[in-house]
Amino acid sequence: MPPSVHAVKTVPTGEKHYLTRGTGAYRRASLALFLSGFSTFSLLYCVQPLLPIFSQEFSVSPAESSLSLSLSTGFLALAIVCAAAVSEGLGRRSLMSISLVGAALLTVATAFAPNWHLLLVIRAVQGLVLGGVPAVAMAYLAEEIDPRGLGATMGLYVGGTAFGGMSGRVLTGIFAEYLGWRPALFVIGAIGLAAALGFIALLPPSRNFVRRPGFDPRFHAKAWRGHLANPALPFIFAIAFLAMGSFVTIYNYAGFRLVAPPYGLNQTELGLIFAVYLFGIGAASIGGLIGDRIGHFRLLLFGLALTAAGSALTLFAPLPSIILGVVVLTAGFFMSHSIASGLVGRLAHGTKGHASSLYMLAYYVGSSLMGSAGGWFFAIDGWAGVVAFTLVMLTLAFISACVAQRLAREKA
Repeated sequence: MPPSVHAVKTVPTGEKHYLTRGTGAYRRASLALFLSGFSTFSLLYCVQPLLPIFSQEFSVSPAESSLSLSLSTGFLALAIVCAAAVSEGLGRRSLMSISLVGAALLTVATAFAPNWHLLLVIRAVQGLVLGGVPAVAMAYLAEEIDPRGLGATMGLYVGGTAFGGMSGRVLTGIFAEYLGWRPALFVIGAIGLAAALGFIALLPPSRNFVRRPGFDPRFHAKAWRGHLANPALPFIFAIAFLAMGSFVTIYNYAGFRLVAPPYGLNQTELGLIFAVYLFGIGAASIGGLIGDRIGHFRLLLFGLALTAAGSALTLFAPLPSIILGVVVLTAGFFMSHSIASGLVGRLAHGTKGHASSLYMLAYYVGSSLMGSAGGWFFAIDGWAGVVAFTLVMLTLAFISACVAQRLAREKA
């Protein structure tokens, strides 16, 4: 009888049975998590290149149009906390599967929204549904992958999120140019559904996860308090909030700058600029490998500095300088995120799903709050205000990384 697609080769490590690099199960898990990152972020960020279109079609301001993204990320942030608790009883794999399929179907529904307010409601619900993926995916990796290969696998997962974010933005921009924004969202939803089905077929079942039936609020509260009491972890959470807030702010309002004179880009040209996400894919994957060798905090500081340099480069007026700045910013951000998310699993003691949920909560609250707040700076002082806002956040993120490094060394 042929082996099941979910058959797992494991190597015992104490009482753990990890997926080790070089095995078929490790490769399937890596590809499945890549697909989950791709689906999640293509569905989440597909509306970003459409913000100028929403602003015109629904007669809303740039800051108001950003709500189509900020509501999704805001509700996703809230859902992530609940998702970690729900996955303790339902299981990591089951929750991620339900979330990916549900979010894809909601994206299809967005294409048929008759008015602005219903579109926002659907996007908010989509954020709630997607909350079952990011924190749980990180927890699955931390629990199931051999720690010696965790950095590379986490880098591949973050690379999947970068590829999804790029594909959702680029394809939506191109389809919107030639077909309209509604067919564009329909197609993105269909692609997300195909990726979700691939994830379900490939991901091996959990081997080191112990299901905890029922819901015990005291257990979850204790787990979250324990991670917040960890000296270094709150500073890692702060990095997630600040770095993601900076990144989304640049991407939210770059479109408004580039469709206006003197650039006058159309939707296809604007969407193609988001192809710079390819640099994020490479930076996340390479960052995970290099961090395992030269030190994670050292590379985290470099990544944050690179993000700030990219943000500053976008201040120059020539279009090539703006694109170069976005390239550098994207590479630096995804390198930083890959390293910081991996550090959560390394620094957390037990209940890694809860630690991951706190990281992702900070990550998406930063995206939601700072991504919308950037619109105020854009309205007040144009692009210079946006860049100043991001550089302040990135400076605070760099300081947080220095403090977290010192505290982690003291505890070691």
